[in-house]
Amino acid sequence: MEEKDVERAYDEKSITVLDGLEAVRKRPGMYVGSTGARGLHHLVYEVVDNSIDEAMAGYCKNIIVTLEEDGSVTVIDDGRGIPVGMIAGFKKSAVEVVLTKLHAGGKFGGSGYKVAGGLHGVGLSVVNALSERLEVQVGRKGEVYLQKFERGKPVSKLEKIGKTRKTGTIIRFMPDAEIFEEMDFKFETVAQRLQEVAYLNAGLRIKFEDKRGERETREVSYRYNGGIVDFVAFLNASKETIQKRIIFVEGKREDAEVEVAMQYNNGYIDNVFTFTNNINTHEGGTHLIGFKAALTRTVNEYARSHNIIKEKEGSLSGEDVREGLTAIVSVKMEEPQFEGQTKTKLGNPDIKGFVESTLNSGLSEFLEENPGDAKNILGKALAAGRARSAAKKARELVRRQSILESSSLPGKLADCSIKDPSLCEIYLVEGDSAGGSAKQARDRSFQAILPLRGKILNVEKAGPARVFSSNEIQAIITALGTNVRDDFDIDKARYHKAIIMTDADVDGAHIRTLLLTFFYRYMPELIDEGYIYVAQPPLYRVLIGKKSFYAYGEPELERVIKENNEKKKTIQRFKGLGEMNPDQLWETTMDPERRNLLQMNIEDAVAADLVFNTLMGANVEMRRNFIQEHARDARFLDV
Repeated sequence: MEEKDVERAYDEKSITVLDGLEAVRKRPGMYVGSTGARGLHHLVYEVVDNSIDEAMAGYCKNIIVTLEEDGSVTVIDDGRGIPVGMIAGFKKSAVEVVLTKLHAGGKFGGSGYKVAGGLHGVGLSVVNALSERLEVQVGRKGEVYLQKFERGKPVSKLEKIGKTRKTGTIIRFMPDAEIFEEMDFKFETVAQRLQEVAYLNAGLRIKFEDKRGERETREVSYRYNGGIVDFVAFLNASKETIQKRIIFVEGKREDAEVEVAMQYNNGYIDNVFTFTNNINTHEGGTHLIGFKAALTRTVNEYARSHNIIKEKEGSLSGEDVREGLTAIVSVKMEEPQFEGQTKTKLGNPDIKGFVESTLNSGLSEFLEENPGDAKNILGKALAAGRARSAAKKARELVRRQSILESSSLPGKLADCSIKDPSLCEIYLVEGDSAGGSAKQARDRSFQAILPLRGKILNVEKAGPARVFSSNEIQAIITALGTNVRDDFDIDKARYHKAIIMTDADVDGAHIRTLLLTFFYRYMPELIDEGYIYVAQPPLYRVLIGKKSFYAYGEPELERVIKENNEKKKTIQRFKGLGEMNPDQLWETTMDPERRNLLQMNIEDAVAADLVFNTLMGANVEMRRNFIQEHARDARFLDV
């Protein structure tokens, strides 16, 4: 953007320094989560977050993110540009200090930024420390400045290299292969994050380019003038909505602002996503508590004042009024307090009341002014209440069952003898045949087996009454011991590993997806805590002489055959777990010393919700489009 005088000063005096970078390269996981794909992508997010902070401050309108041909990443913004003046006491420019000192930035004293989402000033310095090389260009005060770094250390001074009428920052970095095990950025992963922050900042334009590979540049642009209203419309695109207008309410005070957008659909699942300064607080917090309290109270007050709920009738529960709801709650504030370093739960007590009062008044006004939509919303909530009553017996049965009473456990569960949940694991096995083999193969001291008959219910299309009446689902809930939804208690988990073990074919993949959908919708905390795993049984056994080799797909089979260049060999294709004898099943899939488990996690709750809804929901056309678009990414497909 063009240089201009700004109300809120942002210069070298705005930069506060708290610490150095010594520990970052030694313990990178502490700062970016991991040295795998997750940490690699986090580098991009940290640089982009600094540009987003400029947008939230009102000075940045455009951001361009590019995956370059050589594997580096460039992020360009048209904000004010990082300050270039010297910082007293350091004899270094503000640019160099921001990029080389941990906890250095314009977000501490309040003079540089009022609202910020970057990692408390560690973002750019951590990216610099974990990059083989980094270059920063700054457009500021009519000049263009350049400085270069290698593995966090400056290799040039900040130099003027030209003139400009524009302001902004360009950062190009190459992740360090000495640090990261994974160096391949996933286009879809980055795109999902950029689209999310574009929704959360109405009017901000984000362009994303991928120049890698031989194909033409892949490019997408995001700009949503409707902000989170457009976000809710996007999330509900595959669903049948029951109200015409998306509800939008907002509130502002000196140190914070809140926006809420919400719309009901005819599904049974509620999806409420909360954000603080653009950070997805997927564990919720005080803003979510305030939202839920206001929603339940306001809907009940409207229902009673309009005689929809009679005086002697019980009120609708929070679960009733949230069924089928898609909502975004976005708070932007000074000094957010997060529980834990991962910023997944907001702790500021005063935000609860702020969100609550904002939604109370805004939602009441909407219901009064839109009686048709209000009627549909109340009808949905009342139907949910009736379904909840119908499911009550099943819920109560699960609630009463005690982990101490072995008689209450499912009859087909082969439990383990150890009682310490942290040492125990349960295999959810496809079919009685495979279940029988697994029971023989297991170490009964710490491994439990629960055989499942056929495909469990698709909870994406079924209401609570059907879900809790399903024998297979009741068996899973009872065996795990945690209960579900609002009654969930992680401390009652009977196993700290729940391992889905199905055949390596299309039916097995479908059963895995059904089980993961159930866990995501009814026990998401198990995924958050890292308790859910997927077993990886082999597809092939190659017998060469007296030695056995196992392969998990065609490429590995070819490699095994090539490495063991013997003419006499026998190749066995496993069509299912039931074809493996207990020794083979133990050796390949159940022995903790040799097995290969995939741990499930929810890196992006919004993206996960879209995938589950698309694949398991009722919209056939969206599912077809998704499959066509991602067909080339499919691996080990057995048809």
